[in-house]
Amino acid sequence: MQLELRHLQAVLRIAEAGSLGGAARRLGVSQPALSAQLRRIERVTGGDLFVRGQDGVVPTALGQFVLDRARRVLSEMDALGAEARAFSKDGPLRLGCILLVLLDGLLAETDLEMSGREIAVDLEDSVTALARMLGAGRYDAIVYGEVNDHEVPLPEGTSARTLIPKEPFCVRLSARHPLAALDRVDLADLAGETWMAPVEEDDGGPEALTAACAKAGFSPSLRYRITDRKMHYDLIAAGRAVSLSQPTAPTAAGTVLLPLVGTPVTGRIRLAWNRSALSSAEAEQLYRAAARAYVANVDANPFHRRWWDAHPEVHPVLD
Repeated sequence: MQLELRHLQAVLRIAEAGSLGGAARRLGVSQPALSAQLRRIERVTGGDLFVRGQDGVVPTALGQFVLDRARRVLSEMDALGAEARAFSKDGPLRLGCILLVLLDGLLAETDLEMSGREIAVDLEDSVTALARMLGAGRYDAIVYGEVNDHEVPLPEGTSARTLIPKEPFCVRLSARHPLAALDRVDLADLAGETWMAPVEEDDGGPEALTAACAKAGFSPSLRYRITDRKMHYDLIAAGRAVSLSQPTAPTAAGTVLLPLVGTPVTGRIRLAWNRSALSSAEAEQLYRAAARAYVANVDANPFHRRWWDAHPEVHPVLD
């Protein structure tokens, strides 16, 4: 086997995450698969790259040597992609997103704002991957979320703008749930429930949910992690799980959305773009399109409309 860029990226992710499990989640693979890949890489490099410690994995001397070279090689490849992209302005605008509610209306709004510009959209379930691919020139712009105080580091050569600085996460329950008739739900009353794990692993969501539940006196039982919306909603409607949700989420048969007492988990939505690929005017157009797509969903749930009207400071700037 010869070393490839994906192998260097895997080694780098392991070092960044500090554990095989964390790296596997960021890479979107299983931990056993990543462990097997690491063993193959180590056979090529001639020795162990990491040792396990009480706080996770730590690079060996050989591992540090490989990491230093990997960072250099990957940085050069990122620069190559970004610089090559700068020579080609006639292709489609390449937009990377996580699974946000506003995505449903974003394409229509973008067509209105950027008439005549072809747009290609890809979905990712890792904010870290989105940011890296933005820097590498794979995407011209990305739309992503951050939960509570989490901040996603962005690569050089990019700019970012906050679309929605704060939105209160709510909870989706089965319509047959004993709490479904309430106006709002106390998180502590959901201590015995099975929870849908957040789809994104690196936007601060898992940590925010765990911390909020700990403050409410329990540890959440995370059983399902499902990106398919219909399957997600069907499991909740059947009473098999509950989940955190954006307040602009659509209604789904057999489920209800309710705000949480005290707003223990909040989200933030941001737009970032590669300055070599998008002009300031184009970034402004994309901002307006995304903002209008979000605002169009504010009335999806009456409780969010009330919250939205009471917090004009979070409204996007739409001249």
